[in-house]
Amino acid sequence: MKSHAVRIGSERRDLPIVNVGEVSVALLNLLGDTLLTEAAAEALAARLPDGVETLVTPEVKSVPLAHAISLRTGLPYLVARKTEKPYMVGARSKSVISITTGEPQLLVIDGNDVHRIEGRAVAIVDDVVSTGGTLRGLAQLLAELGGRVVATLVVFTEGEPRDDVISLGHLPLYPKEEGV
Repeated sequence: MKSHAVRIGSERRDLPIVNVGEVSVALLNLLGDTLLTEAAAEALAARLPDGVETLVTPEVKSVPLAHAISLRTGLPYLVARKTEKPYMVGARSKSVISITTGEPQLLVIDGNDVHRIEGRAVAIVDDVVSTGGTLRGLAQLLAELGGRVVATLVVFTEGEPRDDVISLGHLPLYPKEEGV
């Protein structure tokens, strides 16, 4: 299997190249990779701008990253879920399209969490940003809830380089691999 080497702090990984729609990507999966998640959280927490009051992350692969940044900074975090749960009261949602899903999906904030966003400076935390569809949708949802997105922190950008996010590195897109 083809791979792409990355380094975060002292942690090195060979990310597998996998097909996603019409392209292939170097797949970063922080779930279960404690050392890489901790290294990324340390580096991103150090680059967090002053004045951020709340961290928000889309479900699911970046949840441990937001948790680890929260531990380092003392900032609360909340998760934009991908489905509305029965326990949610007054949930607010936005439909987005991500390169990894290729189909519309929801980002849902529990109405009980709106007070942690309303009138606050918010930083979005994610693992990888490619087309920016998820980030745009989440930023719009947070603005509708009265939050001000003042920073977006990601481990890697992907595809076209971006200067609108704080990242630790960049991953290229690859041509779709046939037979994978």
